[in-house]
Order: sequence, then C-alpha cells, then structure tokens
Amino acid sequence: MSALLQVAGLRANYGRVPILMGVTFAMEPGEYLGILGHNGMGKTTLMRTLMGALPATGGAVHYRGRNITALATHDRARLGLGLVPQGREIFPSLSVYENLRMGLVTAAKEDLSIIDAVLEDFPRLVRLLDRRGGALSGGEQQLLALARCLCTQPDLILLDEPTEGIQPSIIDEIIETLAGLKARKSLSMIIVEQNLDFITSLSDRVLSIQKGQISGTVAREDLLAGKIAMSCA
Repeated sequence: MSALLQVAGLRANYGRVPILMGVTFAMEPGEYLGILGHNGMGKTTLMRTLMGALPATGGAVHYRGRNITALATHDRARLGLGLVPQGREIFPSLSVYENLRMGLVTAAKEDLSIIDAVLEDFPRLVRLLDRRGGALSGGEQQLLALARCLCTQPDLILLDEPTEGIQPSIIDEIIETLAGLKARKSLSMIIVEQNLDFITSLSDRVLSIQKGQISGTVAREDLLAGKIAMSCA
C-alpha cells in the first residue's frame, strides 16, 4: 500500500527562528497517527506547515504521491486536507449553522445536505444551530470546529490539541465520535496532543516530536503506563 502522506526533511521558521528542523515521517490511508510532545517542540508549527498556512523553508510534503509543498492552503483543502486548529478558531459572531456553512466554501457548489450528514455524528450541535459560536462552551466550540472541518469532506484531518481547555465529558464524546468516524469512513487523521488517554484511545501509532524533529515511535506499553521519555529542554 502506498503512503497517503510522506513528509521528508520538512523545515519551517517564524521569521529567522527555526522551528521545524527536518521532520520526516509517513502515514498510510486510514491511519490515525498521534504526535506527542511538550509545548514548544514544534507540534502546531508542523500542522500549520502541512496545511500550507506557514510556508516550508526546506524539505517536501507529498500527498497521495503529489508534491504539495508549494501549494496554497485552499488548494490543499480541495485535495482533501482539513485542519482543526489549536484554539478552534470558530467564527464567534456567526451562528453554529453559519459556521458549518463556512466549511462548504471550498466546494465548487454549495451542498447543504453535507451539513445534515455531518450533524448525524454531532447530535449535541443540532439544538444549538441558531446559537452564536461565541456563546458556546469550549467543548461545544471544539465539536463545532471538528464538524466544520468535516463539512469540507476531507480525507486527512489535522487535529491540533483538541482537548485543550475541554471538560472531560466532551473529551469522551470527541473520542467516541472520532472512533465512530474511523470505523465507518475512509478517514485518516494526525492528532497532535499532550493528553495521553486521548491520544492512546485513538491512535494506531504515536510519534514523539522534540526540538522540531521526530525523535521516534512511542511504545504503546509506555503510553498505557504513562511512561513517556520526552525532554523538556
């Protein structure tokens, strides 16, 4: 089976400050890949660079065999990549339904039936469709951000720190929803997270990132035992 995503020697900077220092990994279609690391190790920068929101300064990204390293974000979205960003970045002044419609903007023609299909996996949002996004709880906003991403009908979702500031009951709901999507759809996902229970529950494989580089694969028994050797330096 050919890789869905291949990342080779990927580098990215913020101004003159290098953040990604040669990230290399590959993932298969249908895989849920976890990336674990402390703050400041380059996790969010990696997600933004994969989505094209931050330009790469070196290396290459291939998606389904195509070099997308220089593609704009909207072009990557049309190819099937979707980002659920850290901090959610929903539109606070728009209603829940209007936020979901924003997920249809990359399509050649707006198809509102896509929203109805997505909402089947997010029953909590159905009663909130007329409520402004900014009036939702943090957990509800995270569900909305995930549902909005799914409205783009992605093949690969980049999920960045989804449990940050979220109440435990909704974390469990997100795990259940994502596990259900994996079982029913041909969906792949990269999950950047520090919550060990969350990343262990969903990931087929977990990589460790340190100082802007993938430092290795984290053994599942270490994840289950909570024994993760990652440097904070």
